[in-house]
Amino acid sequence: MLFTSVSFLFVFLPIVLGIYFILKGTLARNLLLLASSLLFYAWGEQQFAVMLSCVFVNYVSALLIDRTQDKGRARILLAACVAVNLGALAWYKYAGFAITNLDVLLEKLSLKALTVPEVILPLGISFYIFHSISYVVDVYRKVATAQKDPIKLGLYISFFPQLIAGPIVRYHEISDQLSKRVCSAEKFSWGVRRFVVGLSKKMLIANSLAVPTDLIFAIPVEQLTWQTAWLGAICYTFQIYFDFSGYSDMAIGLAAIFGFRFPENFNYPYIARSIREFWQRWHMSLSNWFRDYLYIPLGGNRHGTARTCVNLATVFFLCGLWHGASFNFIIWGLYHGAFLGLERVLSPRIKFTIPRPVKHFYALLVVMIGWVFFRAETLPQALGFLRAMFGNAPGDGVYYNYALYLDTQLAFFLVVAAIASMPVRKLAISILQNIPQATVRLAARGAYVATLFTLSLAEIAAGTYNPFIYFRF
Repeated sequence: MLFTSVSFLFVFLPIVLGIYFILKGTLARNLLLLASSLLFYAWGEQQFAVMLSCVFVNYVSALLIDRTQDKGRARILLAACVAVNLGALAWYKYAGFAITNLDVLLEKLSLKALTVPEVILPLGISFYIFHSISYVVDVYRKVATAQKDPIKLGLYISFFPQLIAGPIVRYHEISDQLSKRVCSAEKFSWGVRRFVVGLSKKMLIANSLAVPTDLIFAIPVEQLTWQTAWLGAICYTFQIYFDFSGYSDMAIGLAAIFGFRFPENFNYPYIARSIREFWQRWHMSLSNWFRDYLYIPLGGNRHGTARTCVNLATVFFLCGLWHGASFNFIIWGLYHGAFLGLERVLSPRIKFTIPRPVKHFYALLVVMIGWVFFRAETLPQALGFLRAMFGNAPGDGVYYNYALYLDTQLAFFLVVAAIASMPVRKLAISILQNIPQATVRLAARGAYVATLFTLSLAEIAAGTYNPFIYFRF
């Protein structure tokens, strides 16, 4: 069930909200949210038992770890639980990829090929597995106490705003809210505004850029011109940001409506002036997860520059693999890890001041090139697309000229996307807050939200369908 669907906006959400605010007491509300989340997930997902099994395994494992006094035994229990979680993720997400590539090797050795299993990837498995791992690790580290109430743990893992595509909420960030939370008119109105902003990002900007992006990336690489290739890369750069940050905004807004506070997931990543800063602003819940549960345990930056670079390469190799079972994602991850390592090596040695526009251009260029690997269906397509971008374009522009895609409407949305990717909204909010008349402030804010919601509904009514990019992970 998509946040952008009529069934969610006008049936599921109003019914859940209506019952939620009629009920009194945290237990009753938690039961409602758990049941609603399970219904939300089961609406279009066949692998329902996988998520329920995940809840059960981690519930039992955390209780055993918490009650174990022996540190060595607790470590064994933790390792077993993490292995089960990662084993499930590996089977459903990577088994086909691994066996397919192993068959290539077996064929070269004239050995019998293995049968590739038909495995259906459960929706959102990468996210709820990472939620589960962070929970048991936090219990092991004594950052959190094992949750004895299965309803609360089930709600933490399955809560529908973040179940499918994050943000990745650590258990210790939300544990108190599972037991006690405050629902206020102020928090409710803030959540509605945040949800509508996210909805408009998705429906008005991301979906408008998705059409030319899909058309350009469907062009055979031998027919690309450099102008068309760059246009496709630029469109996708904005599309993925507004698609994913829009989903995160909606998730954070929905959580606030129900009294929860989720961590921020994006902080204007395209204003970054380095790849390090980009990852401090992009998908922050994932970046922080890898930092706290992998990078720091590997040694972080405590053992010299060479070891730090190896740690960064390891983390971003796994970050790329987390996004998908494809060499494109692996290369994308290693590519970012390489630039992070280069920045760590070169930054202390640069004795002159680099102008801020130059640093900003460098970061955007690196990120945009990386998105080509992320978007392309195959590695040969990604490499051909990059060759076209950098001058080795085989196309003559007769059939696939960039002017076929860059019309007035697309130019308008690219300008809107460029402006909206900068902190102009923060500036507008600060200006609004300085208006002394409260009624004027409320009227301006209401008109802004109503306009965005109306325009978004118009797009929904038009039948525009473009699933969230991060649903595939």
